[in-house]
Amino acid sequence: MATRGEKDACDLLDADHRAVKRMFKEYEELTGSRSKSAAQKKTDLAAQICTELKAHAQIEEEIFYPALRAVNKDTDLLAEAEVEHASAKDLIAQIEAGMAQPGEMFDAKVKVLGEYIDHHVKEERNEIFPKARSARKLDLIAMREQLATRKEELMGTLEEA
Repeated sequence: MATRGEKDACDLLDADHRAVKRMFKEYEELTGSRSKSAAQKKTDLAAQICTELKAHAQIEEEIFYPALRAVNKDTDLLAEAEVEHASAKDLIAQIEAGMAQPGEMFDAKVKVLGEYIDHHVKEERNEIFPKARSARKLDLIAMREQLATRKEELMGTLEEA
C-alpha cells in the first residue's frame, strides 16, 4: 500500500491521462487555425497522441490489468477497459493510416478518439484505480517502477517506427 505522498502505479497512469488530455486540447485549438503551419502541427500532434496512447494501453494490458485481475474477483470493469482499448487501437490505426492526407475525417477521428479516451479515463479514475488502491495484495509502488520502465522501452521502439 502506498504511504501518503508516495506516487503509485495509478498516479503514473493518471499522469499519462493528463498529458494526453492536454494534447487533445491543443489539437482542438489547432483545428480552428488558418495558419499554414497548423496542418503540419496537427499531424505531428496526432502522431504523438497515437504513440502515447499505444504505449499507455500496452503497459496497462501487460502489467496493470493482469495484476489487478489476479487480486480482484470482479473483473467486469477490466474486460470493459480492454474492449475500450481495442476500439481506441482501431481508431488509432485509422488515424495513422490517414496521416499522409489528413482532412475533415482525420479531424473527426482524432476528436472521437479524444472522446473515447475521456470516457475511459473517467472509468479508470472513478472505478478501477480505487479498486486497485484498496487491494491489499497489490504493490502499486513497485508496479509504478515496472510500468515506467516498460513505457520507456515502448516509447523508444514506437518513436523509432
